[in-house]
Amino acid sequence: MITIEKNDQIEQKHSLMMITGAAGGLGKAFAVECASRGWNLYLSDLRAEPLEVLAKSLQNTYGVTVFTYACDLTKEGDRHGLLAQVGEEGHSFQGLINVAGLDYEGPFHEQSEKQIQTILRLNIEGTLGMIHGMLKYRDPIKVFHIINVASLAGFFPMPVKATYAASKRFLLDFSLALRSELKEAGATVTALCPAGLPTTAGTIASIHSQGIMGLLTTENVGSVANQTINAALKGKAVCIPGGINQFMRIASMFLPRTAIASLIGSRWRTTRQRVKARTA
Repeated sequence: MITIEKNDQIEQKHSLMMITGAAGGLGKAFAVECASRGWNLYLSDLRAEPLEVLAKSLQNTYGVTVFTYACDLTKEGDRHGLLAQVGEEGHSFQGLINVAGLDYEGPFHEQSEKQIQTILRLNIEGTLGMIHGMLKYRDPIKVFHIINVASLAGFFPMPVKATYAASKRFLLDFSLALRSELKEAGATVTALCPAGLPTTAGTIASIHSQGIMGLLTTENVGSVANQTINAALKGKAVCIPGGINQFMRIASMFLPRTAIASLIGSRWRTTRQRVKARTA
């Protein structure tokens, strides 16, 4: 574990914001947004080195205290190690932002069993495990804000992204149910449901391969982080960044889900043909 200290002293008793998947594009955006508001942070991701670089940058830029812990949230032992470390250090938290998640794009029958299991273990098991464990460390005098990164895909049955979209649907429904459970306990739950986010070379290529619709539905990660934090502080249940994305969600309510699956499947087949033509 890496600890970035403020004024060369560990500050144990202040309230922190936990962010998983903090070293990725959206995770970094959330970390910057939180730090810019003066919030102290606890960051987690797979690799220690990117976390250390990010933590030092946030400390130097915003003067906040940042703790880090590198682990694989698909592994129960790693999750328990992170939560045990939090408990030993005596921290309390004002919130949890579950960014960690992944997808292996492609037809279900072409994916390996390990890929399918990894999607479920990170997107669902890892997220629920972190929420369950972190609730015991919430700051007793502050509202505890939980943000779960679902996806606009969670509203639709999506061929070529079937397991991923279903896992995000699970997170969306779970978030709404948990929000109701925790309402009287001084906690909020907000499901972030973005469309395309230009966070990696792969996602940028995928966005461009979708043509004009891919570009129109894509949002800036910094703006998404800002909108989501504001929504969470207001206690909103769902945050869908972008007017076009909000319109797509509303319009989809008037179509049969079988028709939606067919339309999305046709779009993804066309996209994959474009990608294959470019790489041939």
